[in-house]
Amino acid sequence: MRNHLFLILGLFTACTSQKSEYRKAEDALDAGREFINSRLQGDFLKAGFYLLPDEKNTSMLASMEKSYREKDKEGRQQWRTASININEVKEQSSTETFIYFQNSFDKRADTIRVIKQTDNWLVDLTKKQ
Repeated sequence: MRNHLFLILGLFTACTSQKSEYRKAEDALDAGREFINSRLQGDFLKAGFYLLPDEKNTSMLASMEKSYREKDKEGRQQWRTASININEVKEQSSTETFIYFQNSFDKRADTIRVIKQTDNWLVDLTKKQ
């Protein structure tokens, strides 16, 4: 029983400390870039740190992770070595920014919305422009 308690405590500490090592985004571009790069690298825990925590966003991120995990080793490596190409940053207001980007691997144009919520910049995947 005592060993199980130490194991559970160790896992909890590892998960908690890993999230706390991520730095808070300084602005919308920082949050967007960290989210996009984490997604390319396959670090969905880190991508989730920069994501607005709601059911729809969490579900969309889970779908992205599933798609990433279904790729073969070579496919995942191509994503990890891709770079982010930001085409435009459009500030809608002091609390909302749209980032238009693509990555160097698939070159597919995409957009993310970044919002400031309680002094925190977070990606909202549910609204696109």
